[in-house]
Amino acid sequence: MLLGAIADDFTGATDLCSMLVRGGMRTVQVIGVPSADQAPPDADAVVVALKSRTAPVRQAVDESLAALKWLQAAGAQRYFFKYCSTFDSTEQGNIGPVADALVAALGCGFALACPAFPTNARTVYQGHLFVGSVLLNESGMEHHPLTPMTDANLVRVLSRQTDGAVGLVAFATVDQGAAAIRDAMTRLKEQGRRYAIVDAITDAHLMAIGQAAASHALITGGSGVAMGLPDNFRRAGLLSAETNPAALPPLEGACAVVAGSCSRATLAQLGYARNHLPVFDLDALATPDAAALSDAALRWAADKISDKPVVIAASAPPDRVTLLQSRLGREQAGTLIEDAVARIAAGLVERGVRRMVVAGGETSGAVVGRLGVRSLRIGGEIDPGVPWTYASGSGPDLLLALKSGNFGATDFFLKAFRVLEG
Repeated sequence: MLLGAIADDFTGATDLCSMLVRGGMRTVQVIGVPSADQAPPDADAVVVALKSRTAPVRQAVDESLAALKWLQAAGAQRYFFKYCSTFDSTEQGNIGPVADALVAALGCGFALACPAFPTNARTVYQGHLFVGSVLLNESGMEHHPLTPMTDANLVRVLSRQTDGAVGLVAFATVDQGAAAIRDAMTRLKEQGRRYAIVDAITDAHLMAIGQAAASHALITGGSGVAMGLPDNFRRAGLLSAETNPAALPPLEGACAVVAGSCSRATLAQLGYARNHLPVFDLDALATPDAAALSDAALRWAADKISDKPVVIAASAPPDRVTLLQSRLGREQAGTLIEDAVARIAAGLVERGVRRMVVAGGETSGAVVGRLGVRSLRIGGEIDPGVPWTYASGSGPDLLLALKSGNFGATDFFLKAFRVLEG
C-alpha cells in the first residue's frame, strides 16, 4: 500500500478515491476502522471512511488514530487526512484536533492544509476560501445546518481549532512552482509553524503542491491536493501500470436516488429531476418520525421501482431546515433525517434496487451503515469528485454513487444512470 488516507465523511472519502483512480492508482474505500486482523485489500491506496466530521471531538480523534494505526500496520508509506473542500468544521473542530493528533502520532511536526478544488469552483487565495466568485461565508455555507461556515479566512479558522501556529504559503509563491512551495513550507516549519494554509486557484497549482510535498509524511486537505500524489509514486518507481483502475463488475437491478443534503447544488439537482423522474418529498416538519417517513416513501415507491430511477428526498431549503431545528434541536433534526433516509435505502434494496445514488455526506454515512457496506471498489467518475463504486458487505452487492451535497451538475441524478449504460 502506497497511500493510506483517513476521511471525515463517506462522500469525501469517495471523492478522494476518485481523484486517486483518475491518477492511475487502484483504490479501495473501507467503511469505518477495520478490525486489527482484517487484511488490507489489494490496492495502491486505501481510504478509511469515517463519520467523524460532526462527531464529538474526542470520538473523532480516537477513530482517526485507530484508522491511522491500522493503515500503519498495513504498510502505508504516506498518509492523507481528507476533509471537505469547504473546510466544514466548527470552532471546536474537528479538522484541527484530528490533524493535531495525526501530526503527533506520526512525529512529523508539520502538515500543509489545502481544501482547494478548482474543478468544483473551490479556490484558496491569500488564505481565503472562495466558492466560485464569492467568499465561503457568502456561498450558502454560512447556513449549513451542522457546520455553518461564517469565516473564509482559513488561517483564522484553523488557528481557532489548534494550539499550533498556522502560516500561509501565498499565491505569489505557489505560482512559482514546486521548488518555491517546498522552500516556503520548510521555512514555516523551521519557524515553528505546525500548519501551512497553501493557496491554489488552478489544477497546476495543486500538481505543484503535491510534488512539493512528496517527502511529507502527512498531507491534509480536500481531494484536489491529492491530484499530484500518484505522480510522486510514479516518479519513485513505486506505482505499477494499470490498464484500467476504474473498471467495475457489471451489476443489473432497479435504480433509485435518495437525498438528504440541503445544499444549493442538491436542491437544484432535485428541481431538475422533478421534470424528468418521479420524486417523493419527505415532510419531516409534518411527520417527525423516521419510521413513519420511511413507510410513506416506500409505499409511494412500491409500484414505481424499475430500471428508471425513482427519487426520494428529505432535502429542504434553509428556512424549513431552520424551522425543523428550532422544533427538534439541531442534532435531533439531523439524526431524524439520516435515520429516515437510511431506512428508505434499506427498504429499496429489499425491493430489488441495486444501483443507487445517495446525496449528502452525513446521509451517505447513515445509508452505508444501514446497508452493511464494508468496502467500495472505486470506478469511473460521473462528475468531478463523484464516481460509481462497487459496494460489498453483509448484504447484496450494489453499485453506489455517494455524492457530496455540493457536488455534481444540475442533471446529475439522470446523468449518473446514463453513465452506467455507457
